[in-house]
Amino acid sequence: MVTRPSPVAALLRVLVLGTLLSAGMVSAVVAVIAWGYAGVAATLPSPQELQDRANTFKSTAIYDRDGYLLYEIFPRDAGRRVLVPLGNISPYLINATLATEDPNFYRHPGVDPVGVARALYYALRRDARLPGGSGIPQQLVKLTYLGADKTLSRKLKEAILAIEISRRYDKDTILEIYLNHIFYGNLAYGAEAAARTYFNKAAADLTLAEASLIAGIAQYPALYDPYTRWEAARARQADVLRLMVEHGFLSPQEATAAWLEWEGRDPAAILAPRRQDFPAPHFVLFVRQLLEEQFGPEIVSKGGLQVQTTLDGRLQRLAEQAVVAGAALLREQGFQAEGLALVALDPKSGEILAMVGSPDFGAATGQVNMAVVPRQTGSTIKPLTYLATFEHPEYWTPATIIVDEPTSFPDGPGRPPYRPRNYDGRFHGPVSVRTALGNSYNIPAVKALQHVGVPALVEVARRLGITTLTRPDYGLALTLGGGEVSLLEMTAAFAAFANGGFRVQAHALLRVRDEDGNLLVDETQPARQPVMAPAHAYLITSILSDPEARKPAFAGVARWMELPGWPAAIKTGTTDDFRDAWAVGYTPTLVAGVWVGNPDNRPMRPGTSGGAAAAPVWHQFMHRAHEGLPVVPFARPADVVELEICADTGTLATPDCPNRRLEVFKADQPPPAAP
Repeated sequence: MVTRPSPVAALLRVLVLGTLLSAGMVSAVVAVIAWGYAGVAATLPSPQELQDRANTFKSTAIYDRDGYLLYEIFPRDAGRRVLVPLGNISPYLINATLATEDPNFYRHPGVDPVGVARALYYALRRDARLPGGSGIPQQLVKLTYLGADKTLSRKLKEAILAIEISRRYDKDTILEIYLNHIFYGNLAYGAEAAARTYFNKAAADLTLAEASLIAGIAQYPALYDPYTRWEAARARQADVLRLMVEHGFLSPQEATAAWLEWEGRDPAAILAPRRQDFPAPHFVLFVRQLLEEQFGPEIVSKGGLQVQTTLDGRLQRLAEQAVVAGAALLREQGFQAEGLALVALDPKSGEILAMVGSPDFGAATGQVNMAVVPRQTGSTIKPLTYLATFEHPEYWTPATIIVDEPTSFPDGPGRPPYRPRNYDGRFHGPVSVRTALGNSYNIPAVKALQHVGVPALVEVARRLGITTLTRPDYGLALTLGGGEVSLLEMTAAFAAFANGGFRVQAHALLRVRDEDGNLLVDETQPARQPVMAPAHAYLITSILSDPEARKPAFAGVARWMELPGWPAAIKTGTTDDFRDAWAVGYTPTLVAGVWVGNPDNRPMRPGTSGGAAAAPVWHQFMHRAHEGLPVVPFARPADVVELEICADTGTLATPDCPNRRLEVFKADQPPPAAP
């Protein structure tokens, strides 16, 4: 039991410690606290009422766009909480919690100025892995008293209440309440529930490795969920062990031994089986992470938020059916692929209408959401390369002729020449941009990137919302899929082609309200940013929706790349080592992307292609998604013109040209005249 100073003494201690702040800030804090301290302190309940208040919470509810309840974070009847005395909690978990949350807990009066200063220092360094400025008493206040607002007034109330809690209750009582009520993810409230959820054992029996993992989860339960983000949870565990050493709770040797205990082991052999009893699990967990990042886990778990998401229930069910059926077909045909993901967006708004991260959420690797994991893109990035050629000062057009022949490309200082090969192993001579992109020929795509330069492709990708192409050493292989992009971002990038040239941010939230109905988030009118000329968007769409243009290379899988009765544009992709197969395509009203591969990056069967493995899943989903809907054509911009060209040269047709055809052009970028 700690000695309880009077309220005045407690206040004086805070004011003395406050001299670390600037004189102006101290004056402001003194004035506000002196005015409101007594009134705020008087609102504290009795110790029993504090316990009762900590035991209650209001669930955050996640709904689809039509109001169907997907999940509660976390429902009263499903949340697990078993109250245990502090003596029945592993000392490892107690010390790990103190090291990560409040190392000066037993020494400060409720607010730790050292912790506040440390948080400010690391915030300036943008290091989000390290502890924040709120100590355990302040966090207990947030768990039991205060709402979601982040105003200065709320922070001052938080500090005063934390001081009063520390004055009235001994430190062990505060720590016991905290450890019994903190949210550890996966419906587990408190140390005992967390121990049973993740390791099927009592909290008293947790090992150092287990305790350090659980302690790390509490900061962001969705981000550090060991079932879905094992590597992130392990990285956070390493931070916890390091902090335990830093604050004297462990020796370096003990921390190293705990870390190595699970090195190289399958998490499925370490963790207890997970509960799986809610719809659209990957989407729900994706939303939960977004909410935690914006509001903090304590508000998400107990704040009574009402969350309307973008999910379309009908399309989600169709996506799940397509993925499950596709996975069965992959097994039947021996593709050796365990992973399959599908994302569907509204191309006009960027709203995520469906998200499936794996065929089986309950499988060992099924909880990894492959819709958001960056993977090599294969040829799905080629439309961005050709867009860059349309925008180049020495512009290309769909009629521009490229010679598809054996070519050695210089690929930067110290690198050997780059000699790409086509997927079919052949060379096709002079081909137009339409033919080259439609058939996904590799050598013309590399020549296209050489024409515009690698920075131009990276800039186009960034403009279309792709955030992961950040390496400084990309070469010409980038246009063949040498960079990593998530399925969600690639699908959102294709939305800009579908909607006529506007970037839309893929998003999962429509509205978020607090427990009193106040609107906290409103994304019902998302911003649309023009990122390319509408004519250029149409030219790409014209090529990707042209069955004749892709017939030579895709005759065997053509049926999977078309939607009977609907105009549809699609691009497939396959990596050279057969680790990733893609299909991303769109109509004017819906854009969808499919990825096939193995979450652990094992290669699939040699010869596996996006057209054979991913396109059938895309086709099934898109075909059923459009059933019964009125057909909408791709709108041709007013500045797109149709001209007759000489197919052999890409120039304007003349009477002497024997092989003519019609092609589309941006009006101010016509083909050259015949020489």
